[in-house]
Amino acid sequence: MDWEEHAERLAEHVTDPDSRWRLPVAKVARHELVPRWWESDGSGRWVAHDGSSNRDAWAEAAYANRSLVTKVGPLHADHAEPGDRAEGRPTSSATLPSLVVRMLRHGRLGDGLSLLDLGTGAGGLTAYACDRLGDGNVTSLDVDPYLVSAARKRLADMGYRPQMLTADATKHVPGSYDRIVSTVALPCGAGLREVLSALKPGGRIATTLARTSMVVTGWKDRNGDVVGQVEREWAGFMLTRSGDDYPPALAELFTLAREGTGADTSTGRYPVVDVANAWELRSMLEVTTPGVEHGFATHGRTRTAYMVHPDGSWARAAAEWTDPPEVHQSGPQRLWDALERIRTRLNTEGALPLYGAHVRITPDGVVHLSRGKWQVSMGAS
Repeated sequence: MDWEEHAERLAEHVTDPDSRWRLPVAKVARHELVPRWWESDGSGRWVAHDGSSNRDAWAEAAYANRSLVTKVGPLHADHAEPGDRAEGRPTSSATLPSLVVRMLRHGRLGDGLSLLDLGTGAGGLTAYACDRLGDGNVTSLDVDPYLVSAARKRLADMGYRPQMLTADATKHVPGSYDRIVSTVALPCGAGLREVLSALKPGGRIATTLARTSMVVTGWKDRNGDVVGQVEREWAGFMLTRSGDDYPPALAELFTLAREGTGADTSTGRYPVVDVANAWELRSMLEVTTPGVEHGFATHGRTRTAYMVHPDGSWARAAAEWTDPPEVHQSGPQRLWDALERIRTRLNTEGALPLYGAHVRITPDGVVHLSRGKWQVSMGAS
C-alpha cells in the first residue's frame, strides 16, 4: 500500500499548517495499527473487516478522520474472520485522529516531559507521541493485555518502543508522569484517585469524565489538587473497564422501560431526544443524576427514549416526531422529569454552565465544578 500519500492528506486535514503534530500524523502508518476492524451493519450488530482482503477499503478506512471499532464485547477484530458478526458494546477503538491531536494539544506536551497515554487502544496516540517526544518519554497503559501486546508489536515494527503497561488504572497506575492524556472516560471519585496520584506535582492532565462529553484539563498544585477547567469543546470516549467486557447492562430495567406502565404517566413538555447523542444534555444529567443509562429507538415517525438507573428508576417517552411525548416513569427518581428540568434551564438561560466551568479535583477523586454562583461536586461518597 502506498500509504504515505494517504497519511499526508490525513495530516493536512486534522492539523494546522504550523502544528507540531502534522509531521507525526504524516509519518505514522495508521493502517498497520488497524489491520482488522468492526463496522456497524445498522441493525445493532457488527461486521468484521480485514484490510488485507481489500486494500483500497483498508486505506480509505485507516486514513479517514474517523474512529474504527477494533473490539466488540470480548471479541477483538484480530480474532474474527471477514464477514463475521458480533453483538454487544464497543470495548476498544482506534480514535479518530483529529480528536487524538486535540487531546495531545490539551496535554501541553513538551521536550523532556514524561507522558502517560491512558488507554492504549490501537496505539495511535502512542505512535504520535513517540514520534514527537521520543520513545523514552512515553508510557502507554491499558487494562486489556491483548491490546497492549498487539500495540507493542505493531509499534515496534514501526520503530517505536515506548514502555507498555497492562493495569487497571482505576486501581493502580505504576510510575509517575509530567503529563497524563486519557482517551478513556475516567470515573469521578475512587476510580480517579490512582490516576491523580500518578501525576507529578506541577503536572497536567487532560481527560473526559465517565458518561459525559466534558474534556477536563488541569494542573496539579502543591496541595495535590488538580485545578483547571472544562474546555469549550466535547469528546466521547468509552468508559474505563476492569475486565474483558463491560458489566451487563441493566437489562431487566430496560425491559421494564420498554414494556411497563409505570407509577406515573404524563405528557412531556419537550420532543423526544436521543439523550446519549445529545452530549451537553447527557453531561448535565450525569452531573445532576449520575449513573443513568440510555436507549433510543425509531419506528417510522415514532421516536422512543428509554432511561434507567441502578437504583431501579426507569422512564420511557414516546411520540410522533416532534409531538409532546407520552411519558411513563417509575422508581425512586423521575428520570424524565430530571431531564426536562435541564432542558428548561437550557431554554431559559440559553446555555448550561458546564463548558468553561472552573474545575478543582481533590486527591480523593472528587470533581468540583463551579461557574458564577453555580457549583456541584461529582464522585463524592
